[in-house]
Amino acid sequence: MHESIARRILDGTSYATLATADAEGRPWASPVWFAQEDYRELFWVSDPGARHSRNVVVRPELALVVFDSTVVPGEGQAVYMSATAARVTDPAEIERGIGVFSRVSVRKGIGAWGAERVSGDARLRLYRAVVSEHSILDKETVGDVRIPVSP
Repeated sequence: MHESIARRILDGTSYATLATADAEGRPWASPVWFAQEDYRELFWVSDPGARHSRNVVVRPELALVVFDSTVVPGEGQAVYMSATAARVTDPAEIERGIGVFSRVSVRKGIGAWGAERVSGDARLRLYRAVVSEHSILDKETVGDVRIPVSP
């Protein structure tokens, strides 16, 4: 049951909030539009000069949260993830990752993406987070008690 909650949220939500930190440990949170593959990889495109992109370069460990904001207050649930992220630079991996990103993008009605939009002179680059842990809140317990899940 808990796994299905996590799958529903990850399949039905378009934005993740990245929690990154710079070299000195100063935190930074940023929403990104994402596409996921097998619940273990999340892809997004960003400007390499964006603060969260710069943070990933110096400190690739990050946390992500994907929140179901479609429900009324008090009924919400989220998927919390720990991951390691990096800019995708290998041409074959760019093709694979932008393929995932593009399939979701087309399904959501915002058009196709190709490698040319994240390489060469393009302003944006492709990033990938490889998730090591997923959890959701335990709704039966007061406070921030999380239940590990494997969607």
